[in-house]
Amino acid sequence: MKKIIIILLAAAAVTIVLVINNTKAEQDNSIYVAVNGNDQNNGTKLKPFRTLKKAASESVAGTTVYIRKGTYNERLVIKHSGTKSKPIIFRAYKNDKVVLSGKDVKDVEGNTSLVTINNKSYLTISGLTIQDLSTNLTDETVMGIYVTGPSSHITLENNHVRRIETHADDGNGHGIAIYGTDPMKEINIFNNIVEDLKLGSSESLVLNGNIDGFKVENNLVRRSDNIGIDLIGYEGTSNNKKADYVRNGVVKNNKVYEISSYGNPAYGEDYSAGGIYVDGGRNITIEMNTIYKCDIGIEATSEHAKKYASHINIKNNTIYNNYYTGISIGGYDKNRGGTINSTISKNIIYRNDTKGLDGGQLLLQNDTKNNVIEKNILTAGPSRLFIANYFTTNQANKLQNNVFHKEKGKTGIWVWKEEEYTSFPEFKITSSSDERSSYLNPKYENENKYDFRLKKDSPAKNIILE
Repeated sequence: MKKIIIILLAAAAVTIVLVINNTKAEQDNSIYVAVNGNDQNNGTKLKPFRTLKKAASESVAGTTVYIRKGTYNERLVIKHSGTKSKPIIFRAYKNDKVVLSGKDVKDVEGNTSLVTINNKSYLTISGLTIQDLSTNLTDETVMGIYVTGPSSHITLENNHVRRIETHADDGNGHGIAIYGTDPMKEINIFNNIVEDLKLGSSESLVLNGNIDGFKVENNLVRRSDNIGIDLIGYEGTSNNKKADYVRNGVVKNNKVYEISSYGNPAYGEDYSAGGIYVDGGRNITIEMNTIYKCDIGIEATSEHAKKYASHINIKNNTIYNNYYTGISIGGYDKNRGGTINSTISKNIIYRNDTKGLDGGQLLLQNDTKNNVIEKNILTAGPSRLFIANYFTTNQANKLQNNVFHKEKGKTGIWVWKEEEYTSFPEFKITSSSDERSSYLNPKYENENKYDFRLKKDSPAKNIILE
């Protein structure tokens, strides 16, 4: 019995030592920053550092930097990488409101960002409010968060990026910008709010260049004067021209609204900003997003001649009340690239083209080939246009199992290869749309409240849900 008691006591002692050591290790791997701290402190919870700069210099693999509430009038430049088993995390402490403000940052030419990650890996930025960075210089690009170089395994989550502004007529700004100048992979952008931006010729949330593998999910992007979410290729961003495009990623369950270039000095009175835009990307799925009150709901093409958006899967999105069109594929003129081998499936495309710009619900522009458009429900807007195709460079695109919303007393319009049709049977013949495509009332639950679920007796269910 004594031996058993001694063994049990020894085991308990070992457990206590392990707990103490683990707790100490956790403490040793944490750094604290507070507005009432001091960089001469040791960075503990009781004796925090004062600046993000000091915390960044001290954070090594396995460190979590906890930032206490308050406004930090400084930039955060990441100095070190983490590892797969020991990432570096910068996060707001518990539910503290942590603000990185750019109000005191002076205008200088080049790139200016409030959070910069250059050639670093295994990093997370979480729970920060990043705001109030502006410029009057044409040659300065202002950004809330900027990730560049061969940075990989980066997670940006639960951040709030707002009021990043260029006031130059030909200026540029981004809320969140990921620029793959060298190979990047595993880029994750989750649950952020990006809003109230003045962007010039640039984008709210952008991935550009040599990026292979990404997720952009559950973000809110709104109230900005150019593109919402953009996935770009062939702009010369990558040092490797053959790999200069974003690929193999997912854009899922984001809400994007009030994105318009109208009044932006770089665009004047054009309604050309996409809520979600693929410009030369490849193997990208865009699904379960909600996009409204943008110029274009979703656009997939390439702005560069003989380059393409390819293998883009646009599915199960809800796209309504956008100003120019719901979904657009193909280049906007004959000097651009196009869209190939892509799928547009099971989307609700509802009353877009609200400005009467003849974009309809689905716009097929220059150089579209081998795309499948199937099982969508389209409800015409004020223009009555369902499909607008003003180019003859429309090859081998399949229309199948789509439902066009028939409304009492209203005539639908379809434009195919520059010819206009008001007869649905004639349109089906000329477009080679299959017999399963229909012109009928899909019977939404409550379309006045944008409840696009189908009623139990909807005749569209068997067509689009099989």
